[in-house]
Amino acid sequence: MGSGPPTYDAEPTALPPADPDELDDLVADTVLDGARYGASTIRAASVRGDSARFRGEPRRDSLLTARFGAGEQALVLVAMATGARATPGAHRAAAEACHWIARAVGRSHARLSEDIRAARRGDLKSGLHRLTDRSLGKLRASAAEQGIDPEEYSAGLRCLLLPAHPECRTRVFFGVGPGGLFRLRDGEWQDIEPSVADAIGEAVVGFGSKPAETPEGDRLTMDLGIPTPPSPYEPAPEPPREPFRFRASVARPGDALLMCTGGLAEPLRGEPELSAHLAGRWSGTTPPGLAAFLADTQVRVKGYADDRTAAAVWEA
Repeated sequence: MGSGPPTYDAEPTALPPADPDELDDLVADTVLDGARYGASTIRAASVRGDSARFRGEPRRDSLLTARFGAGEQALVLVAMATGARATPGAHRAAAEACHWIARAVGRSHARLSEDIRAARRGDLKSGLHRLTDRSLGKLRASAAEQGIDPEEYSAGLRCLLLPAHPECRTRVFFGVGPGGLFRLRDGEWQDIEPSVADAIGEAVVGFGSKPAETPEGDRLTMDLGIPTPPSPYEPAPEPPREPFRFRASVARPGDALLMCTGGLAEPLRGEPELSAHLAGRWSGTTPPGLAAFLADTQVRVKGYADDRTAAAVWEA
């Protein structure tokens, strides 16, 4: 789709280079997964972009799907991350980000499941904010251990939490960094990505900041334009971080919820023909099978050649 044929071949050409002593570092070209719990059918795929395939570079996107707990108390996590562009360890950073958040969610899954079923939105938002910040903090610590600039060894992270209880239709999205969150309802796409304004709130473990003035209007700080030398007793300030994004929504029967990285979000927002095509493909009464979902996520658009990672949830 688009103004002409895409620049690169439709199928993989070159494999990424391999180190015989670091074979665990290899990343498959494509990952595909799926499941069904309660009223929800899940499909997830991560595909190396056309440009990375052509250049023999590893997929920078990482995808992790996991179930914690059993029966109606189970909690399903879908996590996806994208490593920083043009950095050699981007695929490792993305995989680490997914693993760290999965460990954090897995250890807290019983409380998270209870909060979701009880609709404790405030507790969920603050708790997931802390878990996300800790996980990305571990990623920065890993960069320091490897002697890598934390800005280069970083990743955007996006997650979905889906309770397995058949009577609970609350779907929780949270994360940091670019991408997309869309809902397909009655054949029409709704862009429900939380805005930056929605994401900014009280300071929580390294995110946000104190207000500039008191409720009475008194300024707490004053900037006279005089440069202030760094204090030898305080650590250097960290660079500003991406805002935390959170949304808890109740699904309706027939809805399809799509979470994706920027590689698919950008053409969905920028190419009406693609959004119309996927709306037609995914609006049926039966969710697509694994192979069909993979084919749909790979529909090529001129001018978009990044990795694509997508997870969709269909409501019976």
